[in-house]
Parts: sequence; C-alpha cells; structure tokens
Amino acid sequence: MEGKSKKISSSVILLASLAIGFVIWTIISLVPSIGSIIVGPAKVFEALISEYENGNLAKNISISLWRVFSGFSIGLITAIPVAFLMGWYTLVRQFVEPWIQFFRTIPPIALIPLVIVALGVGESAKTTVIFVASFLVMVVTIYQGVKGVDPVLINAARVLGASDRDIFFDVVVPASVPYILVGVRLGLGSALTTLVAAELTGASSGLGNMIMEASLYFRMDVVMLGIILIGVIGFILDKAVLYLEKRITSWQEMREQ
Repeated sequence: MEGKSKKISSSVILLASLAIGFVIWTIISLVPSIGSIIVGPAKVFEALISEYENGNLAKNISISLWRVFSGFSIGLITAIPVAFLMGWYTLVRQFVEPWIQFFRTIPPIALIPLVIVALGVGESAKTTVIFVASFLVMVVTIYQGVKGVDPVLINAARVLGASDRDIFFDVVVPASVPYILVGVRLGLGSALTTLVAAELTGASSGLGNMIMEASLYFRMDVVMLGIILIGVIGFILDKAVLYLEKRITSWQEMREQ
C-alpha cells in the first residue's frame, strides 16, 4: 500500500512538473524579444502535425534512431571487453588508460573533419562519431565497476579454492553488472547528444539534419520540435534502461536487506 501511494505521488509530481514547465515555456514565448526564437507550445504542436503529415517526421526519427543504436551498439560491444581487460590486467590498464583519458578530452565534433576524409559522408562516418562518443563514456564507467569490486569477495573466493577464471566469471562479472547498466544509460545519452554533430557529416535526413535545415530558414518551430523530440527519446530510453537495471539488480537489493 505504501509503495502504491508512493508511486501515485511520484506520478502527480511528474505531471505537476510538466505542467509548470509548459506554463513557463508559454510565458517565455510571449516575451516579444524572445518569442520569435523560443516559440510557444501551440506552434511546436502545429509543426509536429505538419511534419507528421508530410512523412518527414517518421523518416527522420527512424533514421536518427538507427544511427544512434548502430554507434551505441558497436561502442557497447567494444567497451565491455576493453573495460574488463583494463580492470583485470594491470599491463592492459597501463597501456590503454592514457589513450582513453586523452580521447575523452576531445569533443567528438572535433573529429568530424578526420572522419569525413577517412570515411566520406556516408552512414559509416555518422556511426563512427557516435561510436567514439558512447564508447569512451561506457568504457570508463564499466572499468570503474570492475576495478571497484569488493576485495573481500575476491579473497573469500580464493580461500574457498576458486580459480582466477571462477573469480572473474562468478564474482567480478556479476558485481560489475550495475556499472555496465549505468554505462549503458550514459552511453545512450552521449550517443543522443552526439547525434547532431554526427549528422553534420553530410546528412540529408535525421533529426539533427532537420534542426539544422530548419534553422537556415529560421523555422524555429521545427527547430524546437527537433530538440524536444531528441529529449523525449532520450528520456524514454533512459527510463527503459533504468527499469531493466532494477529488474536485473534486484538480487542485490534483496541481499542488502
């Protein structure tokens, strides 16, 4: 009963927050000096209907999601083994970590000229930019999880006669799962924030391209629509991963209780 009431109160707070946000947005759009740039909800909704009816909206969303998931998936598949190797083997960590930290300081947008020269302006270039951004975030997060495994667990396993292989798969990997899921959340966020930069590489479609084209013609309603859509997609994906995280790591909560 307590959990149900808590869930209801959370939903009420969320709705109240959204309502207040819409009110503030509407008020800002009515200011003469700002209203031409930050258009109101009504105009954005009209742009949503217009883009949906002409077929551009579904096309741009699907293409952008494909690019995001392609770059993110490659980043995740690469980040997991690299992070575990860094956390398990000192030599690998000493060799790889300086390069990870070096590239983390470089904004993905700065790599676009190199990517275009190397890969052209096709889908591979966009996927590469998103891959780099999501990989760097995820590898660091997952590595911290591997490195931070409780030494007591590892020592207890050794006392019980577990081999290094058993310790790795039965202790280190399960203990790192929450960090992998956190890395997934951060990686998805990074992939979405890099989307617009990735679509600078000669894209003719996608949400980032929609925003940039609309800005050239000062169609601020479409610009706002694209920004909001990216935010909504990111919010939904984050909540989906958070739900998955709670389901998978529920055994840890039971153990702590």
